[in-house]
Amino acid sequence: GPARPPPRARACRARLGGGRGFPVGRLDFDTDGLLLLTNDGDLAFRLMHPSYRVPKTYAARVAGVPSRTALEKLARGPRLEDGPTQPCEVAFLRATKGEALLEITVTEGKKRQVRRMCKSVGHPVLALTRVRYDGISLGRLPSGRWRRLTPSEVDGLRRAVGLGGPAAARPRPPATRPRPP
Repeated sequence: GPARPPPRARACRARLGGGRGFPVGRLDFDTDGLLLLTNDGDLAFRLMHPSYRVPKTYAARVAGVPSRTALEKLARGPRLEDGPTQPCEVAFLRATKGEALLEITVTEGKKRQVRRMCKSVGHPVLALTRVRYDGISLGRLPSGRWRRLTPSEVDGLRRAVGLGGPAAARPRPPATRPRPP
C-alpha cells in the first residue's frame, strides 16, 4: 500500500482537523520565526502569491551599522542578480558592538530575499527572524511552539487577500482523533 506519513506529519494533520495542511511560505534553514499552516488551500495560495502583496516582517541582525544611504537603498528595493526587488519598509531599531538590528517588511517572496538585499548594501545578515505575517505577530511564542489563530486573525488574513467573509462560515471537516502509529 501507499507509504504512511511520518508521525509528526500525522500529528500535525490531526491538529488541522484531519485534513490536508498547507504551509504558507517557507523559512530558510538558517531563518527562524513565524510560519503559518492552514487547511485552506485558497488562503495559502493567495497569502503567498506576490500579486496580493501580503507584508512579511523580519528582524534582521546585520554586520556593521548601515548608513542612511544604505537604509534608503534597502527601502527603495535594491537590484539583485535575479532582478529588482519591490520597495519595502525598513526601520533601524538599534546598534550594538558593530552590529545593527533592522526591521524589514517585504511584500514579495524571492528566495533568501532579505539576506540578499542586506548583503547587496554591504551588511550581511547575521541572524534573521520572521516576526510578522500581515497582521499576525510572533509575539513571545517560543521557538518550536505553535498556537491556533483566533477567528478574527483568520478573518483578517482572508480579507487581506480578497476572500472576505468569516472563515467560520466555511464548512470545516469534523475534528478527528489521530490514529496510533
